[in-house]
Amino acid sequence: MALFGNAHTVDPASAQQEYARLMGQGEQVHAAYLLIRDTILFTDRRLILVDKQGMTGKKVEYHSVPYRSITHFAVETAGTFDLDAELKIWVSGSTTPLQKTFTKGVDIYEVQAILTAFVAR
Repeated sequence: MALFGNAHTVDPASAQQEYARLMGQGEQVHAAYLLIRDTILFTDRRLILVDKQGMTGKKVEYHSVPYRSITHFAVETAGTFDLDAELKIWVSGSTTPLQKTFTKGVDIYEVQAILTAFVAR
């Protein structure tokens, strides 16, 4: 699953409010990123991938990945000619990683640090 586009950070409080119906009791959004129409949420319990589908984006898939099921992940920084940074996340039971592509708007090192903090718990 790859997401492409101009990524940027979203205020965690705004994301908390917008996606309140997805949150468990006491669950908090710590970081959020918007990639065109799709959103990635880092909560204190899990990673939530919000995938808006179709032409209108009215159909939405919410993919929840508990941090404990992440077996490993990798980041690839932007280069001179390839300006996109990439995050790959392997989930137990799957040989294919979830892939997220970030453009200049997001610090991939920040994304990696957030993921490290939650996976290492």
